[in-house]
Amino acid sequence: MATVQIRSYRNEDDERVKEIFIRGMSEHQPSSFMHTLKQPQTQMLLMCVFCVVMASSKSVLLPIMVVTLLLAGARQMIGYMFKSYIDTCLRSDLNNVSETYLKKEDSCFWVAESDGRVVGTVACLPAEDSPGCLELKRMSVCRSHRGMGIAKALCQTVADFTRDRGYSAVVLRTSVVQTDAQKLYEHMGYRKIREFPVPEFIAKIINFTLIVYRLDLQRDGEQE
Repeated sequence: MATVQIRSYRNEDDERVKEIFIRGMSEHQPSSFMHTLKQPQTQMLLMCVFCVVMASSKSVLLPIMVVTLLLAGARQMIGYMFKSYIDTCLRSDLNNVSETYLKKEDSCFWVAESDGRVVGTVACLPAEDSPGCLELKRMSVCRSHRGMGIAKALCQTVADFTRDRGYSAVVLRTSVVQTDAQKLYEHMGYRKIREFPVPEFIAKIINFTLIVYRLDLQRDGEQE
C-alpha cells in the first residue's frame, strides 16, 4: 500500500486541489437526479403530464416522449445547480487558498499526498454561525484512493487542530445525497443536529437539503 502523508497546502497544489474538488462535487449529480425522481411531487407531476398528454393525443408514444423530455430537463437543471455551486466556490475560498485558510487565525488547509500526488483535501476555519467551533470544509478524496482510511485521517487532522486551538467542537455541512460522507462522519462521532433546505430555487423544487453535523471534543484531562 502506498504511503499517504497529510501536510499543509502549498501554492503548487492549487490546480490539483481544484480538480479534486470539481470531480468530487460532480460525482453527486447522478445521486441528486435519483433523489429528485424519488420525490412524491416529481412522481405526481410526471404521472399527471403523462395522463393529460395521453388523453389529449390518444397516443402512447407522445406522452412517453414528453415525460422523457421532462426527465432530460430535470437532469440539465441539476447539472446547472452543481455547476453554479462549483463556480461560486472557485471564485470564493478556492480562488486563493493561502489567503483564505493559511494566513487567517485558527484556519488551515491540508492535502493528503500519495506517491508525490495530491489525492485528498480538507480545510477548516472558524464557524460563522457556531461560536466556539471550527467548521470542516472541502473534504474530498479521489475515487482511486478511497477505502484506504484517508478520509478518516483528514477528519482526525481537523479534530486535532480544533482541540489544539482550544475550540470545543467541529461542525460541518453535507448534502442529503452524500450518504457515504454521512456514514463516515457518524462513524467518526459526529451527530446530526439539524437539516435545512438549500435556498436556491432549483434546490427547493427538488427538495435538496443540507445536513449539519457536530463533533464535540474531549479536552485534555477530561474524563469520558
